[in-house]
Amino acid sequence: PIDTSAVASILFTKGDVKFEYIQNGGFSMVTNVKTKIKIYKKEGYEWANKAVSYYIDSSPPEKLNFSNEVTYNLVNGKIEKTKLKSNGLFEEKVNKYWGKKKISMPNVKEGSIIEFEYTIISKNFGSIDKWAFQSSIPVIYSEYNVSIPEYYAYTPNFRGFLSPKVTTDKKETRVTINEMSRSDSFYTSTSKSNVSTLTFNNSITNYVLENILPIKDEKYVNNIKNFISSIELELATIKFPGESPQNFSTDWETVVKKIYENDDFGNELTKTGYYEKDVDALLVNITSKEEKMNAIFSYVKSKMNWNDFYGYRCDVGVKKAYQDKTGNVAEINLMLTSMLRYAGFEANPILLSTRGNGIAISPSRTAFDYVIAGVEINNKTILLDATSKFSQPNILPIRDLNWIGRLIRKDKTSNEINLMPEINSKDIINLMAEIKSNGEVSGKIRDQYFDYNAFSYRENYNALSDETIVEKIEKKYQDVEISEYAVLNKTDLTKPIVESYSFSTTDEVEIIGDKMYFSPLLFFALTENPFKQETRLYPLDFVYPTQDKYSVTIKIPDGYIVETLPTSKSVGLPDNNGNFKYNISNNGNQIQLMFTLDINDAIISSDIYEEVKLFFKEIVDKQTEKIVLKKA
Repeated sequence: PIDTSAVASILFTKGDVKFEYIQNGGFSMVTNVKTKIKIYKKEGYEWANKAVSYYIDSSPPEKLNFSNEVTYNLVNGKIEKTKLKSNGLFEEKVNKYWGKKKISMPNVKEGSIIEFEYTIISKNFGSIDKWAFQSSIPVIYSEYNVSIPEYYAYTPNFRGFLSPKVTTDKKETRVTINEMSRSDSFYTSTSKSNVSTLTFNNSITNYVLENILPIKDEKYVNNIKNFISSIELELATIKFPGESPQNFSTDWETVVKKIYENDDFGNELTKTGYYEKDVDALLVNITSKEEKMNAIFSYVKSKMNWNDFYGYRCDVGVKKAYQDKTGNVAEINLMLTSMLRYAGFEANPILLSTRGNGIAISPSRTAFDYVIAGVEINNKTILLDATSKFSQPNILPIRDLNWIGRLIRKDKTSNEINLMPEINSKDIINLMAEIKSNGEVSGKIRDQYFDYNAFSYRENYNALSDETIVEKIEKKYQDVEISEYAVLNKTDLTKPIVESYSFSTTDEVEIIGDKMYFSPLLFFALTENPFKQETRLYPLDFVYPTQDKYSVTIKIPDGYIVETLPTSKSVGLPDNNGNFKYNISNNGNQIQLMFTLDINDAIISSDIYEEVKLFFKEIVDKQTEKIVLKKA
């Protein structure tokens, strides 16, 4: 009822987290999740599959088990139960850190109800798995219970726009402990069983949210998971009787100190004896600091190959990674940081959370999943990420552009670093075209990509053949034939990408009687407003600031004159978030258009969504406005 278009809904989901004391093993965290889902349409069949990841790079590794997996169908008025068989359970080792188990429920039809539960047993207390109350389908009832012994303190971190009902309680727990003691004498050896009782309080918190509308992804959203109503509990302190407290994530300074002290992080920065000779040879006859930095950065990019693993901790270590020429994010960028320090730079690692991981809101070691290098020159911090062959100083891979990172110095202090680009990346298009009397349009296009636009081009197209790129352009614009394609500066990162080609199309001019109608931007015109929702909760994320600049010259056919020409126009957004300028003129048989669109901030608040929506409507209206030619 709360969403009649739903393909499925979660009728009920309940998570229980508790700490169980095991003889001779101490505490283990046990998470049990029960779920019941109704399938309404064939498009909802995917909800009959469930995959759960578990951490295996620990001692002991986590254990995960599914149970009580049943599909229910109503057949001739009777409930038919189908249990999951062994061939519906799949297990895989994702990498050295993670395993995954997946179930595929049997006999699923429109109208089926499926239910299952799974249990994870873990010794990893650093954080309690995030509980998402909201989903991409409606959730009728979601409950989360967490029972934590008094020895552990966790900080709850909420996300999203919905708040669950929260109740708390305390409960005393008694655990009987059996211990064997051994007594030896000259003649005999005896064993004795000692029984003791461990008594402690559990803090029990219950979270409930009901009738939850699905979260809908929208255009220009960074990562929709940032806005799903959810809770994650991060370990703050451990305090056992008679012991000093251990602090973990009470504030950012504590978090970064713990990370820096990790052997797989800070210790790797101090390792030497594996690159010095190479760096010395590299810097011979280079005196400029900027040139030295660029030389080291380019060397690491060309030598090292990223193995696609994220994380701020090293796996095999910087020395072996250097030897193998392959490493994860931490190995490559901590190695880079160390080399820059060796060359005399004030270089430090910068922790960040990638776009896919979500925004790091609260102090937490698990908030980060990536590390880059920062070099302080002339009171400015230059950002470097050597995992991509096409990155440049302050031109990071798109995955890195996620609000704020934290720079960690040698003394383990830290400060925030803005990861978002501040300069507009330009896309400058020169279009020269001629319209023939039959309505066919042909011409030449020269497209220059700067900064992040050039980076994105190289990431997406450098490995493709020219023929494949032409096919993509023709598919994008439809009814356009491309020839004489060429591209410059694919490997010279200091220069913009320059793409040029000839085109012809018969689909851009409409002939009615003795008149012709066409948009001066031809197939480049934006014909649809990307913002259609009435309201919006999420910030608008354009990834990086941009400038799109079109210079258009169109020769009209002999025997025609301009009857109607669009008017020039200029429109801006509040606080200079964006603007566009449309200047058009007619000189004899030529029409000239200069159109510039600036988006000056990568992230624009949803507070001015109405203004942004209207702004793009003005762009669509202006770009699709027709020039009218008539026979002289």
